[in-house]
Amino acid sequence: MLDELAAALRRHPDRPAVLTAGPTGRERVRATRGELVDLADGYAAALHARGLGPGDTLGVAVRPGARALALMLAAYRLGVRIAVLDPSAGPDVLTARLALARPALVVADAAAQAVAGWARPLGRRAGLHLPPLADLGPVLTVGRRLPGCAPALEPVGGPAPDRTGTDGDTVIIFTSGTTSRPRAVVHGRAGLAAAMRAAAELVDARPERPLLGGTFFVLVPALASGAPVALPARRPRVLARQLARLRPQATYLTPPQLRALLAERPRLSGAVYSGSAPVSAALLDRVRRAGADSAWGVYALTELFPAAAVEATEKAAFTGDGDLVGAPLPGVRVRTDPSGELLLTGPGQADRYLGEPPWRWLRTGDVGRLVSDRIVLGGRCKDMVLRGAENIYPGLYEPALHVPGVELAVLVGVPAGDGDERLVAVVQAEPDADPVRLRAALGPVLDRMGAARPDELVFAPVPTAGRSRKPDRAAASALAARRVGTVPR
Repeated sequence: MLDELAAALRRHPDRPAVLTAGPTGRERVRATRGELVDLADGYAAALHARGLGPGDTLGVAVRPGARALALMLAAYRLGVRIAVLDPSAGPDVLTARLALARPALVVADAAAQAVAGWARPLGRRAGLHLPPLADLGPVLTVGRRLPGCAPALEPVGGPAPDRTGTDGDTVIIFTSGTTSRPRAVVHGRAGLAAAMRAAAELVDARPERPLLGGTFFVLVPALASGAPVALPARRPRVLARQLARLRPQATYLTPPQLRALLAERPRLSGAVYSGSAPVSAALLDRVRRAGADSAWGVYALTELFPAAAVEATEKAAFTGDGDLVGAPLPGVRVRTDPSGELLLTGPGQADRYLGEPPWRWLRTGDVGRLVSDRIVLGGRCKDMVLRGAENIYPGLYEPALHVPGVELAVLVGVPAGDGDERLVAVVQAEPDADPVRLRAALGPVLDRMGAARPDELVFAPVPTAGRSRKPDRAAASALAARRVGTVPR
């Protein structure tokens, strides 16, 4: 699909490709299709002139947008793999990741470099930390330079070899791991192309009508189909205005982005997709009530995106235990191991973890099963709570807690001081929810949970963490422990 994208961009060079929103939500064209492909050609020539080629790694710390996509296209053309660097990971983790990926060159925008230099105190407040620039190795700046920035990587004219037909690694995406053992997902060319094609078939974008989303898996399929892509505004109020003006044919936002947006009472349109964190039936129902034509939960992993999808109506109709995430997408195969862990394989999966052997079946870390050819999750394997002699998987029961008025809910274990655990439900209410009515609505749900009925019910904002703002269960356990008077592990 990356091969198709370059050709598709050249066919209509004057049409908008990448849009952003101003303070009022009004769209600004950041790059036309022709400008985007010209920028990719210029970066390819510049990187080639610096000696980068097959076998090299390019570290990228650039915000999503036209320049980041142009760099990806340039690297793909040269047979260079990209390592995605996230400034929110912290300097120690980033240093370990750089040692594992060993990029020949790091390119960063001015914002990322400022976090590593003069704006380090401001960056810490925003949760952004980079090692000092000197520790990153050779660094160049893309986009506007500020005082103290590294020299610029300027697009240049001239030829660059075209190695798009070759196989090999395309992108490294860091996920979990520690400073002593970082974990990085490596996507090959064939697998990445299959993953993006699956995303394109799921959304089925029509030419010229805009889509809204900020991930690479949205940008490439949309632009290849001929549709422009609007990058979502960061502030929920501006995002609501942006959606009202744009009326996109499809929107992709994470559940935390959706919850913040829905608090602004937006008017949605088209199809809305959400993933990268658990998507409840209640959240999809709120999306539909806000005006979306359809609302979809997407089961996606860094190692296999997308794996399955479910529409709001089907998800709401599921009454069994666990979280229905939908039918496996074409080509995705499913099985479980004796412990109940869900294993997946398919044409769009990553090749391996960096520094480790290739895999055939991907271990998801999720407890799961197939019900009528649909995947139903029972939570993360490591999230199991042991109470008495009972193994309790929170994911089996958490969907039932999302009654009207509940924005987010998790079940966590809190040490009971005798080697056992107490089970606590941490419930985050919607802003306008009536606490008395909400507690009354949860009563019958708790009664039906049997052996998994929580010992305590705590109403509080659920802590989140990471790029996708998933529930932070360790922090939720600590919060619950403080509320119920025990000490967390």
